[in-house]
Amino acid sequence: MSGNNPYGQDSQHHVLSVLVQNRPGVLARVSALFARRGYNIFSLAVAPTEHADYSRITIVVDLASAPLEQMTKQLFKLVDVVRISELDPRHSVERELIMVTVKATPEQRGQIVELANIFEGKILSVGLDALTVSLDGSPSEVDDFMKALDQYGIIESQRTGLVALPKLDRSTNAVASAARSPQGKAN
Repeated sequence: MSGNNPYGQDSQHHVLSVLVQNRPGVLARVSALFARRGYNIFSLAVAPTEHADYSRITIVVDLASAPLEQMTKQLFKLVDVVRISELDPRHSVERELIMVTVKATPEQRGQIVELANIFEGKILSVGLDALTVSLDGSPSEVDDFMKALDQYGIIESQRTGLVALPKLDRSTNAVASAARSPQGKAN
Protein backbone atom coordinates (compact mmCIF):
# COMPACT_ATOMS: atom_id res chain seq x y z
CA MET A 1 0.00 0.00 0.00
CA SER A 2 1.30 3.43 -0.78
CA GLY A 3 1.14 6.45 1.48
CA ASN A 4 -1.37 8.50 -0.50
CA ASN A 5 -3.27 5.69 -2.17
CA PRO A 6 -4.53 3.03 0.26
CA TYR A 7 -5.58 0.83 -2.68
CA GLY A 8 -2.03 0.38 -4.03
CA GLN A 9 0.40 2.38 -6.14
CA ASP A 10 -0.92 1.09 -9.47
CA SER A 11 -4.54 1.86 -8.63
CA GLN A 12 -6.39 4.83 -10.05
CA HIS A 13 -9.46 4.94 -7.88
CA HIS A 14 -12.43 7.25 -7.67
CA VAL A 15 -15.04 7.59 -4.97
CA LEU A 16 -18.65 7.68 -6.17
CA SER A 17 -21.53 8.67 -3.92
CA VAL A 18 -24.68 7.16 -5.40
CA LEU A 19 -28.02 8.23 -3.97
CA VAL A 20 -30.64 5.55 -4.62
CA GLN A 21 -34.25 4.93 -3.74
CA ASN A 22 -34.43 2.79 -0.62
CA ARG A 23 -36.01 -0.31 -2.16
CA PRO A 24 -35.26 -4.03 -1.90
CA GLY A 25 -32.76 -5.29 -4.46
CA VAL A 26 -31.15 -1.94 -5.35
CA LEU A 27 -27.73 -2.88 -3.98
CA ALA A 28 -27.88 -6.23 -5.80
CA ARG A 29 -28.66 -4.46 -9.10
CA VAL A 30 -25.82 -1.96 -8.62
CA SER A 31 -23.25 -4.60 -7.72
CA ALA A 32 -24.47 -6.88 -10.54
CA LEU A 33 -23.98 -4.02 -13.01
CA PHE A 34 -20.35 -3.67 -11.93
CA ALA A 35 -19.80 -7.44 -12.03
CA ARG A 36 -21.33 -7.84 -15.52
CA ARG A 37 -19.09 -5.10 -16.92
CA GLY A 38 -15.98 -6.43 -15.17
CA TYR A 39 -15.47 -3.21 -13.16
CA ASN A 40 -13.31 -3.65 -10.08
CA ILE A 41 -14.82 -2.38 -6.81
CA PHE A 42 -12.31 -1.75 -4.01
CA SER A 43 -14.88 -0.76 -1.42
CA LEU A 44 -18.66 -0.64 -1.15
CA ALA A 45 -20.69 0.76 1.74
CA VAL A 46 -24.42 1.35 1.84
CA ALA A 47 -26.85 2.66 4.46
CA PRO A 48 -30.05 4.70 4.68
CA THR A 49 -29.69 8.49 4.61
CA GLU A 50 -31.40 11.18 6.65
CA HIS A 51 -34.44 10.64 4.36
CA ALA A 52 -36.12 7.25 4.87
CA ASP A 53 -36.85 6.96 1.13
CA TYR A 54 -33.16 7.06 0.12
CA SER A 55 -29.94 5.16 0.74
CA ARG A 56 -26.42 6.27 -0.11
CA ILE A 57 -23.97 3.84 -1.68
CA THR A 58 -20.32 4.84 -1.48
CA ILE A 59 -18.32 2.96 -4.11
CA VAL A 60 -14.54 3.10 -4.54
CA VAL A 61 -13.89 1.99 -8.11
CA ASP A 62 -10.78 1.19 -10.13
CA LEU A 63 -10.47 3.40 -13.21
CA ALA A 64 -8.15 0.91 -14.86
CA SER A 65 -11.11 -1.45 -15.31
CA ALA A 66 -13.36 1.14 -17.03
CA PRO A 67 -13.59 4.89 -17.59
CA LEU A 68 -15.51 6.87 -14.97
CA GLU A 69 -17.91 8.32 -17.55
CA GLN A 70 -18.86 4.82 -18.72
CA MET A 71 -19.49 3.73 -15.12
CA THR A 72 -21.79 6.66 -14.36
CA LYS A 73 -23.73 6.20 -17.62
CA GLN A 74 -24.34 2.56 -16.74
CA LEU A 75 -25.43 3.47 -13.20
CA PHE A 76 -27.89 6.09 -14.46
CA LYS A 77 -29.60 3.41 -16.54
CA LEU A 78 -30.78 1.84 -13.29
CA VAL A 79 -34.24 3.15 -12.43
CA ASP A 80 -33.57 3.48 -8.69
CA VAL A 81 -30.51 5.77 -9.05
CA VAL A 82 -31.36 9.36 -8.09
CA ARG A 83 -27.99 11.12 -8.13
CA ILE A 84 -24.32 10.31 -8.64
CA SER A 85 -21.49 12.47 -7.34
CA GLU A 86 -17.77 11.93 -7.66
CA LEU A 87 -16.10 12.85 -4.38
CA ASP A 88 -12.64 14.36 -4.72
CA PRO A 89 -10.62 13.39 -1.61
CA ARG A 90 -9.34 16.98 -1.36
CA HIS A 91 -12.91 18.25 -1.07
CA SER A 92 -14.56 15.49 0.94
CA VAL A 93 -14.46 13.86 4.35
CA GLU A 94 -13.58 10.16 4.15
CA ARG A 95 -13.79 7.63 6.99
CA GLU A 96 -13.45 3.91 7.57
CA LEU A 97 -13.99 1.80 10.67
CA ILE A 98 -11.80 -1.11 11.66
CA MET A 99 -12.15 -3.61 14.48
CA VAL A 100 -9.08 -5.67 15.31
CA THR A 101 -8.51 -8.49 17.77
CA VAL A 102 -4.83 -8.51 18.67
CA LYS A 103 -2.75 -10.81 20.88
CA ALA A 104 -2.00 -9.14 24.21
CA THR A 105 0.06 -10.67 26.95
CA PRO A 106 -0.33 -8.97 30.35
CA GLU A 107 2.98 -7.20 29.70
CA GLN A 108 1.81 -5.90 26.29
CA ARG A 109 -1.67 -4.68 27.27
CA GLY A 110 -0.49 -1.28 28.45
CA GLN A 111 1.42 -0.77 25.19
CA ILE A 112 -1.61 -1.69 23.08
CA VAL A 113 -3.94 0.51 25.15
CA GLU A 114 -1.47 3.41 24.77
CA LEU A 115 -1.28 2.79 21.01
CA ALA A 116 -5.08 2.82 20.80
CA ASN A 117 -5.13 6.11 22.75
CA ILE A 118 -2.53 7.69 20.44
CA PHE A 119 -4.68 6.80 17.41
CA GLU A 120 -7.86 7.77 19.29
CA GLY A 121 -9.13 4.21 19.10
CA LYS A 122 -11.31 2.38 21.62
CA ILE A 123 -10.88 -0.87 23.52
CA LEU A 124 -14.05 -2.87 22.84
CA SER A 125 -13.35 -6.17 24.54
CA VAL A 126 -10.70 -7.61 26.87
CA GLY A 127 -9.87 -11.31 27.03
CA LEU A 128 -7.23 -13.30 28.88
CA ASP A 129 -4.70 -13.08 26.04
CA ALA A 130 -6.23 -10.67 23.52
CA LEU A 131 -7.84 -7.24 23.09
CA THR A 132 -10.38 -6.09 20.53
CA VAL A 133 -9.82 -2.50 19.46
CA SER A 134 -11.71 -0.21 17.09
CA LEU A 135 -10.69 2.90 15.20
CA ASP A 136 -12.47 5.19 12.80
CA GLY A 137 -10.36 7.41 10.60
CA SER A 138 -9.12 8.15 7.12
CA PRO A 139 -7.94 5.15 5.10
CA SER A 140 -4.29 6.09 5.70
CA GLU A 141 -4.87 6.38 9.48
CA VAL A 142 -6.49 2.93 9.49
CA ASP A 143 -3.53 1.54 7.49
CA ASP A 144 -1.04 3.09 9.94
CA PHE A 145 -2.97 1.68 12.92
CA MET A 146 -2.92 -1.81 11.40
CA LYS A 147 0.83 -1.59 10.78
CA ALA A 148 1.40 -0.52 14.40
CA LEU A 149 -0.69 -3.43 15.74
CA ASP A 150 0.91 -5.99 13.44
CA GLN A 151 3.92 -6.42 15.76
CA TYR A 152 1.65 -7.87 18.49
CA GLY A 153 -0.01 -10.42 16.23
CA ILE A 154 -3.38 -9.74 14.67
CA ILE A 155 -5.82 -12.57 15.33
CA GLU A 156 -8.61 -11.20 13.13
CA SER A 157 -9.83 -7.91 11.73
CA GLN A 158 -12.84 -6.43 9.98
CA ARG A 159 -12.65 -3.21 8.01
CA THR A 160 -15.67 -1.39 6.66
CA GLY A 161 -15.76 0.17 3.27
CA LEU A 162 -15.08 3.83 2.80
CA VAL A 163 -17.88 6.28 3.57
CA ALA A 164 -17.57 9.87 2.40
CA LEU A 165 -19.45 13.15 2.15
CA PRO A 166 -18.47 16.44 0.52
CA LYS A 167 -16.79 18.95 2.81
CA LEU A 168 -19.15 21.72 3.82
CA ASP A 169 -19.03 24.98 1.94
CA ARG A 170 -18.37 27.82 4.34
CA SER A 171 -20.57 30.26 2.46
CA THR A 172 -23.90 31.44 3.90
CA ASN A 173 -25.92 29.24 1.52
CA ALA A 174 -24.17 26.01 2.56
CA VAL A 175 -26.85 24.88 5.02
CA ALA A 176 -29.70 25.69 2.65
CA SER A 177 -28.18 23.75 -0.26
CA ALA A 178 -27.25 20.77 1.96
CA ALA A 179 -30.75 20.58 3.42
CA ARG A 180 -32.54 20.28 0.07
CA SER A 181 -34.16 16.95 -0.75
CA PRO A 182 -32.71 14.95 -3.64
CA GLN A 183 -34.38 16.02 -6.86
CA GLY A 184 -33.77 14.57 -10.28
CA LYS A 185 -30.67 12.99 -11.70
CA ALA A 186 -27.94 15.60 -11.45
CA ASN A 187 -24.25 14.92 -11.64
